[in-house]
Amino acid sequence: MNRIADEPLYRDGRHYDIQHKYLKDDIEFYLQQAKQFGQPVLELACGTGRITVPIAQQGFKIIGMDVSEGMLARAKEKAIKQQLKITLLQMDIRKFDLKLKFRLIIFPFNSIAHLHDLQGIDNCFKSVRAHLHDEGRFVLDFFNPNLALLIRDNETPLFVSEYPDPDSENMVIITETNRYDKASQINYIKLHYRIGDRKFTHDLNMRIFYPQELDALLHHNGFIVEDKYGAFDKALFTSDSEKQIVVCKLSNIY
Repeated sequence: MNRIADEPLYRDGRHYDIQHKYLKDDIEFYLQQAKQFGQPVLELACGTGRITVPIAQQGFKIIGMDVSEGMLARAKEKAIKQQLKITLLQMDIRKFDLKLKFRLIIFPFNSIAHLHDLQGIDNCFKSVRAHLHDEGRFVLDFFNPNLALLIRDNETPLFVSEYPDPDSENMVIITETNRYDKASQINYIKLHYRIGDRKFTHDLNMRIFYPQELDALLHHNGFIVEDKYGAFDKALFTSDSEKQIVVCKLSNIY
């Protein structure tokens, strides 16, 4: 599959999958959530179907939603190849109406960082709440912010990843620089790609969510934080945890 021309290399599904092929723990974790809470399942920001496809392989009815045409094209390619019935929708996660209720809604791999302002966050959570079954669960994960990393010297590139280019014999080398705005809590990241003699850049702006803030946003949008883990092995969340993995249910106040 060739890269979709109007989307940046960051959203090329082939590159994404090669770069993230080491990620396994979150797949098993979300599979466990599906087995515990049931179907149907909705995945927000499903990307290339890295988690969607394994859940569908286990016989669960799942819908994947993403804004990126390039990512969804890759997910559809996988579903067709494996003869899986997966509904994949190109939609904005800040406002959607599927007229369905889900036993499990998942929001994996830091994707909440693409919601930059309070209105977008509230709209997304409102849509989730409207689609969550009364006995369902909303599960999301986000890294535990490292302030020292966020405010580091933004002139010095930080190594991100290296992997084989699917279109040549070269390696893709990714570094990043960043500028963290403390007022908006947005980390303005610039990704630098080098493939042989070619160079590309892509702006990746991520909203940072601190632990108490994330819990409060969920609470004020009608959710109860039932469990909070610091790793995909379900270790309890602490100050030293690398992840914030939150399992929510609906609050009766809404």
